[in-house]
Amino acid sequence: MTEQPINKGENGIMESYKKEFIEFMVDSDVLKFGEFTLKSGRKSPFFMNAGAYVTGSQLTKLGEYYAKAIHEHYGDDFDVLFGPAYKGIPLSVATTMAFSKLYGKEIRYCSNRKEEKDHGDTGILLGSKIQDGDRVVIIEDVTTSGKSIAETFPIIQAQGNVEILGLMVSLNRMEKGLESNRSALDEIQEKYGFGANAIVTMEDVVEHLYNRECNGKILIDDTIKAAIDAYYEQYGVK
Repeated sequence: MTEQPINKGENGIMESYKKEFIEFMVDSDVLKFGEFTLKSGRKSPFFMNAGAYVTGSQLTKLGEYYAKAIHEHYGDDFDVLFGPAYKGIPLSVATTMAFSKLYGKEIRYCSNRKEEKDHGDTGILLGSKIQDGDRVVIIEDVTTSGKSIAETFPIIQAQGNVEILGLMVSLNRMEKGLESNRSALDEIQEKYGFGANAIVTMEDVVEHLYNRECNGKILIDDTIKAAIDAYYEQYGVK
């Protein structure tokens, strides 16, 4: 796998919540290993499906992991957590609840509608309206192309004098996009000028699971590790 910096604490050890999150993805059947064909047509030895988070306890834990990562990267001096429709809606709700519980800070949630509503609660936004002076963090499940940010960014900017602090996703796949040799998160950071981070990277995942039992099984053995290395040799960010 192409070498990438791993998010570690001051003592050089991966934070415990990151290790727990990796095992949580496995427990929730969200992160799988084998052979998968992605929308891009690439054959990948791993696959992440955030749609598998479906229960109350799973969403509660997921919100807490996101809240810890957001707090680590962006602190708590922001006002709104914006989750793009549709998967970002439950993520933003769960994470604002977790933020209140863990840090005692009331963050407002906001999401967009795919189609603007012209009656009742009118407009394109759900939840809190975004106001002049608001500081916003965007939350998504995973970003592979940056397309959703291209749609989200003008919606947020149109609400007034708003500062976007950054984006948080759950997993950084650490692979180049279809049109460049940079990762989607790097492209977003360069294009829009705000931070783009993940709870964990695939480098973290491999480090934690390689030849180590999880749920009584070794998920990344030498064969899977070789397949991951070969995948990143071809598609990894240089």
